Amino acid sequence: MKPEKTTVIDPVAQQAIFDDLIKYAVAPRPICFASTIDAAGEVNLSPFSYFNFMSQQPPICVFSPLLRMRDGSTKHTLDNIEEVPEVVINIVNYAMVQQQSLASTEYGKGINEFEKSGFTAIASELIKPPRVAESPIQLECKVKEIISLGDGPGGGNMVIAEVVRMHIHKTLLDDDHQITQESLDLVARLGGNWYCRVTKESLFEVPKPLRNLGIGVDALPEHIRFSEILTGNHLGRLANVEQLPVLTDENRLSLDPNVKAIWDQSQEQLPLRRKLLQMYAAKLLDEGKLTLAWQVLLLEIE
Repeated sequence: MKPEKTTVIDPVAQQAIFDDLIKYAVAPRPICFASTIDAAGEVNLSPFSYFNFMSQQPPICVFSPLLRMRDGSTKHTLDNIEEVPEVVINIVNYAMVQQQSLASTEYGKGINEFEKSGFTAIASELIKPPRVAESPIQLECKVKEIISLGDGPGGGNMVIAEVVRMHIHKTLLDDDHQITQESLDLVARLGGNWYCRVTKESLFEVPKPLRNLGIGVDALPEHIRFSEILTGNHLGRLANVEQLPVLTDENRLSLDPNVKAIWDQSQEQLPLRRKLLQMYAAKLLDEGKLTLAWQVLLLEIE
């Protein structure tokens, strides 16, 4: 695989270009609603895609309210957290995405975004800020720390929040407290005005190599490792075996109509045969047939 030529972007000298491109690059980003409250009891609700889960024990979520681009001033979420260091992180799904966009409008201090966006505020159990009833998963959090990442316009403020209570819509859980990813119907932020949606059709599994120690791409035979047909994904699958396979089913493979067609088509043209075998192996890998793909590729060595 030949490396692609790149264009270099300087985040300082080309700030506007960088600021736009980075949102396309670091994506998809999960979206949360942060509900907060100030010392006077006024509630604020704001969506954030600069958000993620960062630690299991203790359970820590982080999100980052930016300083206003126009003048570097702080926004209501950050002001509230500094007064009352508590927040509910409400996960956003597809059913909420348009209201989420509406709530991102910068309303004035004291305006209740729950009411403006049409969401239902319900009391939390351990903290003061209310939860969003419509959110499929609501996380009550205590703010542990706020880290300033910049003091100018667009500067981030990383809020480190420990989860003290989780609420999940009962309809999402089975009797064993398990959940299917597609049932959440999550959405995520991309670049520009683009979003994406987690659907059953968009999901795929990649098994974790927890027990097996893969041989690694560097241990693959050269005709496989430097193939112009096989992609990095293909090589990753082939290299995630504990030992280099050996050809065991040559007789059975000779009966495979695809292999027979490759032999008939290539005749004595070995480079063409190798290309066709690798194309067939790539198809098998895409179908999840790793063992058969290895056997096809090993035919090239014979």
